[in-house]
Amino acid sequence: MGGILLQVSRQRADQLWMVVGMWDRAVVRDEVPDRARRSATQLFTRPALRAFWDLAVAGELRARAEDVGRPLPLATQRIVRDVLGILADLVVPDRAVLLPVVDQPELKATVPARDRAALYRGLADLAAAGPLARDGIGMSGDERARVLAMVGIVLDAGTRSGELAALRLDDLSKDLSAVGVRRRQQRAPADRTDEIAALAEVHPSAVREIRAGRLEQRSEATRQRVLAAMDELEPLPEVEWYALREGTRVAVRQWLEARERVVEALPLEGGRSALWVTLRASKSGPPGVTLLPGGVRVAYTKGVTALNLVMAGRYGWSPLPTRMEQLRRAVDAEPLPAGVNR
Repeated sequence: MGGILLQVSRQRADQLWMVVGMWDRAVVRDEVPDRARRSATQLFTRPALRAFWDLAVAGELRARAEDVGRPLPLATQRIVRDVLGILADLVVPDRAVLLPVVDQPELKATVPARDRAALYRGLADLAAAGPLARDGIGMSGDERARVLAMVGIVLDAGTRSGELAALRLDDLSKDLSAVGVRRRQQRAPADRTDEIAALAEVHPSAVREIRAGRLEQRSEATRQRVLAAMDELEPLPEVEWYALREGTRVAVRQWLEARERVVEALPLEGGRSALWVTLRASKSGPPGVTLLPGGVRVAYTKGVTALNLVMAGRYGWSPLPTRMEQLRRAVDAEPLPAGVNR
C-alpha cells in the first residue's frame, strides 16, 4: 500500500481496497472539501472524514450503481470504521484521528441450557411423528426431517446460518459421527499477534508495528524474527470437525433419506453436492436445488414455529426463539482434536 509493506489476511485486504474505492468515489462529491482531492493526508481531517462517513453510511459510495442509496448495515459500518483506522495509521501515523462512532447492536437473549435440552428432546420426539399441522401452520415429514437435522447440527457444532448453508455431503463423516464446518471470518482470530510474538520471542507491540509497516523503531533483526515466525506458524485449519450426538446422527440420517428422494427426481445437477436442498418449487427452480442461506433461515424459523405450537402448554416448555443466531450463540461447541475427523 503506497510502497509500505502491510501483511494482512485476504479478507482484510479486500476490505482495505473496498474502502479505498469508497474514498475514490467520495472525493469527486461536492460534500467533500476540495483540499481532500490534493493530498491523502487531508482525507483524515475532520471535515473530510465526516463528509465521507455521512456518504458511506447513506450508501452513496457503493461500488455497484444498483446498490447506491442502500444504507450500510451496522456490521459493514464497523468494518469501514476499522479499516479507516488502519489507513489513518499508514497515511497520518503521527496524527490523532477522530474516527466515527458506530452503535453496538443489542444482542437478543440466548437460549438457556434447559431450553436447549428441551428443544433437542422435542425434536427427537417429532422424528417419529407424522406431518405436523396446527393453527394454519403446516409441516411435512420431509420438512420435519430437515429442520431436525439442521437444529441438531447447530446444537452440536454451533454453526451460523451461512456455515450451515455451506455444508456439503462430503462434510459429513462416513458414519455420520462428525461434521466438518468451514468457519466464517467472525469465528477466526482477528490476527495471531500473540502467537507470533511468543514464537519470535518479542513483545506483541513489535509484531503489530512490523505488520503495519512502522519499522523506524524496530531493528532489522527483530523484523526478520517476526517474519520468520509468521512463516513458521501453522495456518489455521480450513475445516473444524465436531462430534455429532446420537440424536443428531439419527436426524441427519432421516434427512439424507428424504433428501435422496427429492434429488433423485431432480432433472438438474444443482443440488447434487449440497447437504440442504429445497423441498418445494420456488424461484430457484424445482424441488431439490441447493438451499441458500436465506432459505436455511426460513426453514429453521418455520420448523421452530411449528415446534413451539406443538409443544405449547407442555410442562417445562418455553417457546424458543425463531432466529437461529440466538440458539447458536448459546452453544459452546469444542472442535475435535486435529486429525480426528472422519
